[in-house]
Amino acid sequence: MAEPNEKIDQLLERIAVLVKKQDDFSREIHLLRSELNSLKNPTPISAAEKVEIETNIPSSETYFATQKASARAEVGSLQHQIKEERMLQPDSTLNKPPKGKSNLEKFIGENLINKIGIAITVIGVGIGAKYSIENDLISPLTRIIIGYLFGLGLLGVGLKLKRDYENYSAVLVSGAMAIMYFITYFAYGLYALIPQIMAFVLMLVFTIFTVIAAISYNRQLIAHIGLVGAYAVPFLLSESSGNVAILFSYMAMLNMGILAIAFKKYWKPLYYVSFVLTWLIFLSWYIFKYQTSEHFVLALVFISIYFTLFYLIFLAYKLLQKEKFVGSDIALLVLNSFLFYGIGYTILDGHQTAGQLLGVFTLCNAMVHFIVSVLIYRKKLADKNIHYLIAGMVLIFVTIAIPVQLNGNWVTLLWAGEAALLFWIGRTKNVSFYEKLSYPLLFLAFFSILQDWDSAYNAYYTQGSEARITPLLNVHFLSSLLFIAAFVFINLLHQNKNYVPAYAPQRTISKLISFSIPAILIVTIYYAFRLEIASYWNQLFSDSILKINEENQEFATTYWNDDLHRLKTIWILNYSLLFVSILSFANLIKFKSRTFGVINLGLILLVLCTFLVQGLYQLSELRESYLAQTLAHYYQRGISNLWMRYISFSFVALALYACYKHITQDFQKNTFKIGFELLLHSTILWIASSELIHWMDIFNSEQSYKLGLSILWGLYSLFLIAFGIWKNNKPVRIGAIVLFGITLVKLFFYDISHLNTIAKTIVFVSLGLLLLVISFLYTKYKHVISDHEGDT
Repeated sequence: MAEPNEKIDQLLERIAVLVKKQDDFSREIHLLRSELNSLKNPTPISAAEKVEIETNIPSSETYFATQKASARAEVGSLQHQIKEERMLQPDSTLNKPPKGKSNLEKFIGENLINKIGIAITVIGVGIGAKYSIENDLISPLTRIIIGYLFGLGLLGVGLKLKRDYENYSAVLVSGAMAIMYFITYFAYGLYALIPQIMAFVLMLVFTIFTVIAAISYNRQLIAHIGLVGAYAVPFLLSESSGNVAILFSYMAMLNMGILAIAFKKYWKPLYYVSFVLTWLIFLSWYIFKYQTSEHFVLALVFISIYFTLFYLIFLAYKLLQKEKFVGSDIALLVLNSFLFYGIGYTILDGHQTAGQLLGVFTLCNAMVHFIVSVLIYRKKLADKNIHYLIAGMVLIFVTIAIPVQLNGNWVTLLWAGEAALLFWIGRTKNVSFYEKLSYPLLFLAFFSILQDWDSAYNAYYTQGSEARITPLLNVHFLSSLLFIAAFVFINLLHQNKNYVPAYAPQRTISKLISFSIPAILIVTIYYAFRLEIASYWNQLFSDSILKINEENQEFATTYWNDDLHRLKTIWILNYSLLFVSILSFANLIKFKSRTFGVINLGLILLVLCTFLVQGLYQLSELRESYLAQTLAHYYQRGISNLWMRYISFSFVALALYACYKHITQDFQKNTFKIGFELLLHSTILWIASSELIHWMDIFNSEQSYKLGLSILWGLYSLFLIAFGIWKNNKPVRIGAIVLFGITLVKLFFYDISHLNTIAKTIVFVSLGLLLLVISFLYTKYKHVISDHEGDT
């Protein structure tokens, strides 16, 4: 020990030097202050006063002596401790081993070996007991007595060694309690040597003692081996007696002991192990052994007990100590709740009568969490986060109860209303927790209404008149309107600048929410009316069925009025054009959002392209149907088939006007001007071509697709050239030239092969004259074009 003492003396001497310097500095500072005061105050300081000032300065020797005495005392304590440890070690350990090897050896010798030893001892006792049982070497009573004596002996040794060898003593005590548990379990469960009340009392005594010992020793080890370790005993040594009630009661008793510990200690590994073992054992039995007729009440009773015990275990210490709940705590609470609900749901669902109470069972779950939440809130037992968590569990189970007990539109409406309520509380009361809870409900309600629409609007058949839907006056449309009202309310709150989110969401999440709420609202409004339109025409189509027995046919031929399907497509497109136009005007008047404007322009483009491709085709089919008059005796094919196109053209014009108004707004910054001109002229030319074909078909012209279209496209090219020169619009002029090029390609590669001589002459002369006119315009106005070339 000379080496540590010398090192300590060296350090103390260095401290003394530094303290001496500090002492000198302190004296000098005091003297300087005294002289400064004498200059401010002319009264001179006497020699006696100067001596008194110097003597009142703290002495470094006193400080040094105190520090040295303290250090010596610590060194003495350290020497005594090292001496005791060396006395317990063999002489070979005096040679200093590597640090890592020493720590590993200490861990194995002092911690690992004794735990393995007690585990092997318990297993050995069990194996010996099992052998004696199988070979009938000793009577059951003798086995139980020997088991108790061995457990008590091990307990006595452990308690005896507690003062000097606490860690080792804790291992022996925990092993002894495990033995006492399974001996009692066997005495009652296997041999019926003790009555139920006595077994319960003994279990209670052992549990109380184990709890007290674990807290007294402050060792999780006792709880792990004494309580949790006792779980394994019935399975290691069981004879498959099948008395599951005793097993579950035994497990409940063990968990009560863990609950008692939870009021004093927060030993998470203990809770994790007991939680996993309890539910794993129960689930294994439920999957492989459960019979509804025999175990229905027993299963419900014990899952309720386990749920309650673990609920209290996870809350007890945190609430008493008012500690904050972390992620793992919350995960255990949620997992415990959903395990109980999931198992309970399947148990009830498998019972003929109880299966009608699934909604009540779900609401009971919500009520339990509600009561706990209220108690925590009123008593202020924990931070508000745990209150919000349990309140959230209430809302989750209420939400689950809705589809469990109800069906159809009620589910959607309750979810939408719940989402609106939570969003309102969260946003107006500045409680982010409730607003976050509303987000999944928004999507749940949306997917629910999609499912409602799918089942409601596709259920009509001619034979099932009760499934007929009156347009706009039916429960499905009313549900859609109520859903829309809820989302309008949410959207208005979200857009209100007076209410801001109570939390700072990530930019991505914030954008997602800001996009999703109005998107769901717009999609719902659109489809609410679209489905009504489609349903009206689908029902008419179904009712138009005809079965006609024609000559030389064994079976009747089935017909439907296909015009009704065509009209459905056209009116859906008309409605879509009107809808996107209204959206555009709403943005122009109210929102003035560039992002919304871009999305709306994209929707207009999509609907217009759909109309040009599909709508014009359906309109031409209506014309063909009117001209052919197929099945005219059964289906009325009137002049409306012809003038329906002009109603559609008016909706197209409205959409184009809305698009034009949008791109000319300041907030849109004329970004899509060229794109709009391309869309506008493409639409006009496409519709004009369709209209030309329409009228030439009515007048039975056979050259409509050749002669007429080529001349029309050439004339429109000329118009665009003139318009482009007048407005000094280079993109329009270039587009006109491209169109004329396409017309010439069509003329030489398609028209010539199908036209007669007169038609060819007309086409060539017409297009030649048009080219000459275009060339003349370029020649005459070349100075105008060149002067403004840079402006375009």
